[in-house]
Amino acid sequence: MRVVVIGASGHIGTYLVPRLVDAGHDVVAVSRGKREPYTPHGAWRRVTAVSADRDAEDADGTFGRRIADLEGDAVIDLICFEEASARHLAEALTGRVRHFLHCGTIWTHGPSARVPTTEDRPKRPLGEYGKRKAAIEAYLLERAHRDGFPATIVHPGHITGPGWVPVNPAGNVNPAVFQTLADGEELALPNFGMETVQHVHADDVARLFMDALATPSASVGESFHSVAAGALTLRGYAEAVAGWFGREARLTYLPWEQWRATVSEEDAAVTYDHIMYSPHCSMAKAERLLGHRPRYEALEAIEEAVDRLVRMGTITV
Repeated sequence: MRVVVIGASGHIGTYLVPRLVDAGHDVVAVSRGKREPYTPHGAWRRVTAVSADRDAEDADGTFGRRIADLEGDAVIDLICFEEASARHLAEALTGRVRHFLHCGTIWTHGPSARVPTTEDRPKRPLGEYGKRKAAIEAYLLERAHRDGFPATIVHPGHITGPGWVPVNPAGNVNPAVFQTLADGEELALPNFGMETVQHVHADDVARLFMDALATPSASVGESFHSVAAGALTLRGYAEAVAGWFGREARLTYLPWEQWRATVSEEDAAVTYDHIMYSPHCSMAKAERLLGHRPRYEALEAIEEAVDRLVRMGTITV
């Protein structure tokens, strides 16, 4: 098929575009053109690159028509964060695509009630990001069930891969947390370190998009989690990272209000966003309908990212 990928050079697109090319698809990569993929691959030489400023073109009402005019059989949207933008694009593509795949987030769920959380649980997002993405999902699924619009939603967890800092054992993205554990120094965690995070390798997200694209009879009108099997507690995560560097984790625990005073406002805000959700999502639906299983365990995905940080000099050993 001719496949248009919006946001092609980001975390997921770095792996998805080469997979699409290797599968024989004609790929159109849409991005702002300001960033190279995180990992080089020869497949990018066989891709048609299109530069677009989505925000500006959404504002003047031209983005949807521009994507439709690329004449893709399928469109994969990796960077939609507003319901109005999703509506604009879906309306422009109605009757013109065989499959539309949207990248959501597990943060549409809100805090876990019964774990592992399944896709059909009531959506109770807390923050604005989760609320906006939940509104997009509700709109696309309603269109799919009412009008037959061929929409599929993929909800990744904390996307991890070589080239960027993964969510760390303190629940934020400050690489100093990894350095502290590598040095064998004391690390304070919020509360008792029992909140959870749930990572996923970017390539596993790409694989799920591929499986959904290849099985429209099972994926259209559905949403799927894309996470590693099982969540990590902050405490268990910290102990594993320290072990990678031949250390034993020296952990202390502080009540939230005391802990937040020990870090920057930015780090505290990111940590709070993660631990108030403490996700633990199920992958059973993707396996049942698409035959999909993630290849990476959470710690395997994180270790690959941390190894790259060491080689880049972000973490010193």
